[in-house]
Amino acid sequence: MPSERKFWSEVPPWIFIGAVVVLLPISSWVTFDKIKRQRENSIQLLVEKGAALIRSFEASTRTGLMADSFRETRKLQKLLYETARQPDISYILVAQEDGTIVAHSKQSLQGKRLNLTYQGQGLDLKRVAGTGRLFWQIVREASGKQTLVIFRRFTQEASGLLRMQISRYDHQLLPETVVKLQKSPERIIFVGLDMSSVEKAGKIEMQDSLISGVVMLLSGFGGVILLFMIQAYQSTRSSLSRIKAFSDTIVENLPIGLMAFDSSFRILSFNHVAKTVMQLPEGATGKEAAQLLPQEFNARIQELGFGIGMVEDLLECTTEAGTLPLEVSAAPLKGEENEVTGYICLFKDLTEVRSLRKEVERSRRLVSVGKLAAGVAHEVRNPLSSIKGFATYFSERYKDNPNDQNIAQIMIKEVDRLNRVVGQLLEFARPVSLSLKRVNLSSFVDNCVKLVAMRAKEKGITIATDFDDAPENAFLDPDKVSQVLLNLFLNAIEATEPGGDILLKANRPIGSSDLVLSVTDTGCGISEENRAHIFDPYFTTKTAGTGLGLAISHNIVEAHGGEILIKSQEGEGTTITLVIPGKAEQTDDDKKLLDSGC
Repeated sequence: MPSERKFWSEVPPWIFIGAVVVLLPISSWVTFDKIKRQRENSIQLLVEKGAALIRSFEASTRTGLMADSFRETRKLQKLLYETARQPDISYILVAQEDGTIVAHSKQSLQGKRLNLTYQGQGLDLKRVAGTGRLFWQIVREASGKQTLVIFRRFTQEASGLLRMQISRYDHQLLPETVVKLQKSPERIIFVGLDMSSVEKAGKIEMQDSLISGVVMLLSGFGGVILLFMIQAYQSTRSSLSRIKAFSDTIVENLPIGLMAFDSSFRILSFNHVAKTVMQLPEGATGKEAAQLLPQEFNARIQELGFGIGMVEDLLECTTEAGTLPLEVSAAPLKGEENEVTGYICLFKDLTEVRSLRKEVERSRRLVSVGKLAAGVAHEVRNPLSSIKGFATYFSERYKDNPNDQNIAQIMIKEVDRLNRVVGQLLEFARPVSLSLKRVNLSSFVDNCVKLVAMRAKEKGITIATDFDDAPENAFLDPDKVSQVLLNLFLNAIEATEPGGDILLKANRPIGSSDLVLSVTDTGCGISEENRAHIFDPYFTTKTAGTGLGLAISHNIVEAHGGEILIKSQEGEGTTITLVIPGKAEQTDDDKKLLDSGC
C-alpha cells in the first residue's frame, strides 16, 4: 500500500487534466452523435411507415370510381376512420389544394379549413399537389405531444377496367361523370404519427448512449493512465537497469572488499576483492558468515545485530595463509519502515600498506644513517691515514723485533679493513650514479662468474649459468650490476656447504621487456625473522661482515628502476632475484637519433 500511494503521488497532475481535456470532448461528441443518429433512424422509420400507410390507403381506394362524389367521400371517410384506428396513428386526413378538408379520421373536422405551417411559413398546398415528393415535419401539439406529419399528393387513379371503358369514347363524347372525374381538383393526404414511442425509445437510447459514453470516457482515461504507467514502468525499468549495471560495475571494480549479508548474517553478495582476500569458495552465496569468514572478522560484524549503528575497527585476522590485517567498516541496511533488512561491510587488506610503511620507515632510517655515515667517514678517514703512517713507521723501525713487527702489521691490516668499511659507508651514503651501456649479457655474466670461480672451487661449490630464455643484450650499468652479482655470489658461497650448487639464471618473461637475473644456492637459507632485515645497513649474520653489501645492492637495483626479491626456505636454500626494467634500454647514440627526428 505505501508503494501504491507513493506511485500515485508521483503521477503528475497534468496527466489527469490532459486526459480529461482530450477525452471528454471526444466522448461527448461520440455520445451525442450516436443519440442524433438513433433519433434520425427512428424518424426515418416512422416516415417510411407513413409512406407505406399512404400507399396502402391509396391502394384501398383504387377499387373503382363512382360518379357520385357524395358516396365517394363517405367511402373515403370510412377508410380514413378505420385506418386511423391503428396504433401510433394520431390522424389521417385528405384535403384539397385550397385547404378544404375532404375527409378526416375525426368526422367533426370534415369540411373545415386546414391550417398548417411548413418550415416556419404557411403550407403551400398547390406546390405539394404539383409534385409527387413526400414531405414531413414534426409538429408539437397543444398538449405538448409531438406528432410526425407526413404528407404528399393523394393519387387516386381509375381502375384498369374504367380506363379501358373511357378509351372507347371520343374525347368530345365522354360521359358527364367521366368529365367530372377528369376535372376534379388535386388532393393532399396527411398522416399524423404519434412520436411517443420514439421519444420513449430515444430516452432509453440516450441513457444507454450516456452510459456508453461514460464507460468509453473512463476506458479512455484508464487507457491513457495505463499507457503512462507502462511508459513510466519501462522508463523506470530502463533506469534501474542502467543504475544496476553502473552500480555493479562500481562494486566489482572497487579496490576494497565489499560484502552484503541478510538479517541472519548469511552472505548475499561480494565483489572479486572480497573473494580474493577472504578466499571464498564458489557457491559461497547463501551460506552463513561464520562458516567461511575468519573468526575475528565474523565476531566483529556480529555486533551489528545488537543494534550498534556502525562498526569501524582494525583487525588482525587469522587465516590458513597467516595473519591478515584488515581495516573494517560495517553498517546495517534499513528498509522503508526503518527495519533492519541486512548488513553491508567494507574492508581493506592492509598487508601492502604495512609493507609500504615499513619501506618508508626503512628509507627514513637509511637517509639518517647515510647523513651520519658521510660525516663519520669524513672524520674517520683523516685519523686512519695518520694511524696507518705510524704503523708503517714502527714496522720499518722494529723489523728486527718479530713481536713488534707482527703488531705493526696487524695495525696496518686493521686500518686497511677499517678504511674499506669507511669506503663502503661512503658508497652507501652517496646517491647512486649510473653509467648505462648496452652490454652482451652472456659475456657480462661470464666475467662476473670468473671473479668468484676460484673461491667457489676452493670450497668445492659448482657455479652454473642458464641463458635459455635470456636476451642477447641488456642495457645497464655493468660496473654497478657486476658489484651486485659479486656480492650475491660471495653470500651464496659462504652460505653453501662444500659440494653444493649455485645457479645463475637470466631470462625475459613472455610479454615483458624486463631483464630477470636470479641467483639460487643450496645453502642454509634465511630465517623468516632475518628476511625482514637483510637490506638494513649493518645487519649481518657473518662474523666478519659489515652488513652493507645487500643494502648497497638494493640501492643499485632501485637506481635502475627495478626491484630485488628474496625467496628462501631455512635449511633448503635461497633465491635472490633482480628485476631490471627494459624501458631504459637506449644508448646515447639512440637518444641522439631520437632527438634529431630520425
